[in-house]
Amino acid sequence: MLRGGGGGGGLLSFHLFAGGKVRHRTAIWLTPDYTTEPVSKPKFIASVFPSCLGGGGAVLIVRGHRRNVGKTPDSVTGSRRSGRGRVTRGRPLPSLICVSFPMLASRIPLTRVKSMRENLREKDRLKDFLGNHPYNLAYKFVDSVNLDLGIYFEPMRNYLDLAYVGTISIGTPPQEFKVIFDTGSSDLWVPSIYCSSPACANHNVFNPLRSSTFRISGRPIHLQYGSGTMSGFLAYDTVRFGGLVDVAQAFGLSLREPGKFMEYAVFDGILGLAYPSLSLRGTVPVFDNLWKQGLISQELFAFYLSKKDEEGSVVMFGGVDHSYYSGDLNWVPVSKRLYWQLSMDSISMNGEVIACDGGCQAIIDTGTSLLIGPSHVVFNIQTIIGANRSYSGEYVVDCDAANTLPDVVFTINGIDYPVPASAYIQEGTQGTCYSGFDESGDSLLVSDSWILGDVFLRLYFTVFDRENNRIGLALAV
Repeated sequence: MLRGGGGGGGLLSFHLFAGGKVRHRTAIWLTPDYTTEPVSKPKFIASVFPSCLGGGGAVLIVRGHRRNVGKTPDSVTGSRRSGRGRVTRGRPLPSLICVSFPMLASRIPLTRVKSMRENLREKDRLKDFLGNHPYNLAYKFVDSVNLDLGIYFEPMRNYLDLAYVGTISIGTPPQEFKVIFDTGSSDLWVPSIYCSSPACANHNVFNPLRSSTFRISGRPIHLQYGSGTMSGFLAYDTVRFGGLVDVAQAFGLSLREPGKFMEYAVFDGILGLAYPSLSLRGTVPVFDNLWKQGLISQELFAFYLSKKDEEGSVVMFGGVDHSYYSGDLNWVPVSKRLYWQLSMDSISMNGEVIACDGGCQAIIDTGTSLLIGPSHVVFNIQTIIGANRSYSGEYVVDCDAANTLPDVVFTINGIDYPVPASAYIQEGTQGTCYSGFDESGDSLLVSDSWILGDVFLRLYFTVFDRENNRIGLALAV
């Protein structure tokens, strides 16, 4: 029996019957909303168990007569006392037990910010960046270990186009950081107070001395990036976001960040959500810890990315909010459990296949805002939509074309996912518009592979289901 009031609060009562009589009663206060008091005294319970309710737990109330020995004051037990201090059978006594249970879904709001590409473009630094750092994703970097030197390597992302930032905290008491929730990598890292690079001066940095739950591993890490290396060390601490409390989480702390370009990044660090096979060897990624620690009720997470608004985007863990999409979710099997990779049937325009003829692989990636494909194929698409390479190396297109060009249709598992010109043509500053397609160079594992970034994800609500190794796609509202 559920009894409750406003705000979704209420007590779930269980009655155990035997011999036609109620033999046992329990009740669980389901939410930490104390605005109504339908059965007992939720405000009193909350004062007794604030950490239980605040951390996604519940209070179990067991009522019944008890016979105990002790000298507990009557004001607490509510029972009669014998002359020798023995508590005897009196009126029903409540026993309060903290019971932890996984949250149905935890939502973390994301804010759309200027990407490094936009910041570099505005400061006329983009041409230099693209010349020194060709578009490399995480698909062909060093992933090895040198035990003799104690050096561990992990793939490093290209952060040029990351644009959606969420807030997490690390340590006790919490230290806040703006991070990218990135499905194209698996590790968590933030800058440390010991970082000597100029880029770290512009970002929040973690101070281990301020955290009572911090634990160092003594293991150095080197994050390979193009011609530079991000050096740091591995540590463990409590990570909090969206009401979830992930204890003893492995994460990287940077000591040196390569190049000056990181100074233009709005985010502080990265929280990776790809498969654990992509993570630092011997560590457990954040999402896997959420599941192992029983913090989420379903082994999945989902993204909703706003189309134009700065606010409104969200990543949710442990459940799916159906109000963010229309129709049904179309499920696609993961083809390789490393990235969130799937098999794509074709890419077409006006009913004619223009890429991925006969099928190819695609990676669903919140870590890039563009649609990335093989160089020769993307060049043909740029020609079709009338895009021309600018002096900075980007492809510029007539803004009016957003109203006249046809959809580019990505067919996945037999379902068409159209991307209109208004989505794949992006307006920049000073009335200049840019193509949402970009070339991968030779960095992909397979020559005819694609990365479907935010241009695609802003149109389609996406569920990443680890339990069933599948991806769910539906039209975003």
